[in-house]
Amino acid sequence: MEHKIVMDSAGDLQELSGVEFTCVPLKILAGDREFVDDREADVAGMVAYLRHYKGKATTACPGVGEYLDAFADAENVYCITITGNLSGSFGSASVAARTYQEQHPERKIHVFDSLSTGPEMVLMAEKIRTLIGQKCSFEEIVTQVKEYHSRTRLLFSLESLHNLANNGRVSPAVAKAAGLLGIRLVGRASEDGRLEPMSKVRGEKRVAPEIIKHMDSLGYAGGRVHIAHCENLSGAQKLRQLILEHYPDGEVTLGTTGALCSFYAEQGGLLVGFET
Repeated sequence: MEHKIVMDSAGDLQELSGVEFTCVPLKILAGDREFVDDREADVAGMVAYLRHYKGKATTACPGVGEYLDAFADAENVYCITITGNLSGSFGSASVAARTYQEQHPERKIHVFDSLSTGPEMVLMAEKIRTLIGQKCSFEEIVTQVKEYHSRTRLLFSLESLHNLANNGRVSPAVAKAAGLLGIRLVGRASEDGRLEPMSKVRGEKRVAPEIIKHMDSLGYAGGRVHIAHCENLSGAQKLRQLILEHYPDGEVTLGTTGALCSFYAEQGGLLVGFET
């Protein structure tokens, strides 16, 4: 095959029509339970289990061998991973890429650290697909996707911080206060790929206007938007409606979070990737 896109499962895509594509799964580990983020994952069951789980839950990235298997025999490989500041996936993919080129010097491969997750990774993958369809060269695709990535952003709204607290990313006191007071945390993926809180709102009705406010401040002007939700279709639909009211020329698509993104977003969470 001439071109192939490989993405870890933080991108919430198990398939991508019109192009050769492979999703490499991450895993969520909680005590003696293991949840593999593939097309067979029981995401709702995992979310329900973790809601009452008291221990520390962790994630496991794909191994080098898994990435090598995913690269297969493609002449040109474009690999997209979750931010390297939340997972070792980028590191595994980079080692696999070096091994792949050593084994096949005539082939080309590039690994993109999305510095993000979920919807922003989707936008990057779809951009690569478009450029492949336009018959761009490998070098042109890499250059254009890097430039495009500099103009994409990710915002998130979290109703629960339980898993983040159990994973040591926020304090248990903050997580408990958010749950008791009905506070939603709104934040973004920072420029270096970390979770960066931006504001707090009380009640779901205020979430969509708050996200719109931050999209405006970050430079959204009516381009593409992809919203992924964790058991919160109504919230995603309300946000989509509000975006289109503000930006009638916007192109907004909806999707659901897979196991890995559901682990971080939890029930009620929204992830919003968009162009600026």
